[in-house]
Amino acid sequence: MPENTRNEDNNRVTPETTENTGVIYSDKVIREDSEPDASRIDEEPPQGSMSLIGHLEELRRRLITMIAAIVIGSIACYFYAAEITALITVPAGKLYYMNPAEAFFTYLKVSFFAGFLLALPIVMYQLWAFIVPAMTNNERTAGIFLVPASIVLFFVGLLFSYYLVLPAGIRFFMGFATDNLQPMFSIGQYLSFVISFLLPFGFIFELPLFILVMAKMGIISSQFLLAKRKLVLVMSFVVGAVISPTPDVFSQTMIAVPMILLYEISILIVKHILQK
Repeated sequence: MPENTRNEDNNRVTPETTENTGVIYSDKVIREDSEPDASRIDEEPPQGSMSLIGHLEELRRRLITMIAAIVIGSIACYFYAAEITALITVPAGKLYYMNPAEAFFTYLKVSFFAGFLLALPIVMYQLWAFIVPAMTNNERTAGIFLVPASIVLFFVGLLFSYYLVLPAGIRFFMGFATDNLQPMFSIGQYLSFVISFLLPFGFIFELPLFILVMAKMGIISSQFLLAKRKLVLVMSFVVGAVISPTPDVFSQTMIAVPMILLYEISILIVKHILQK
């Protein structure tokens, strides 16, 4: 009897010990699965994420690249500043400088303006590369077309202004000359007038691209553009008055008319091409 009793006690003790061990082992597994190590999370950040400091560092690096491109372009253009200045002054003819340093600073301004245009593709690429990580695949695909198109349209606007609008404006202002009143343009003032006259057309020619993007996103339609035609007509002259280098009606009209024509072209593109 005592031996049987001891055997029964041993049989009861063994399952209890095994059961307790199993519970302890299971608790460890549960705790390890439900409470991961915080340090391990810190060591493995989500893929593609970047901290605020990282964004600022990237922005600083790209700004330095853009500034360096403009500086290098300006230095390269300075060696051809006389030729570039002669090209710009063709509509006005012979010019003068009123103080000894005016010609030098004019060459610097011409070099910077030409260097900026020369470095514009690099500047646009750096801006594009900075914002592209936050875009979707469709937006990136559209950007591959939009960025080069915006650069091309900007230069088309400059060429349109230089070859068509600027000569007409110079002839208009020189038409006030008489026998006793002869035009004598200063090179510094003339260059400021030309730059302030050319640059708006570069941005104005971005209007069709902006309208096409809005239409592609479904924000506007050809019916909407037709309904706002009168408002655009008035606003074109208002914008022309704001950005015109001179307060005369002729300069405002020369800026407003291309805006109206580009708006009408955008309506045709949206109506007959994009919405099909």
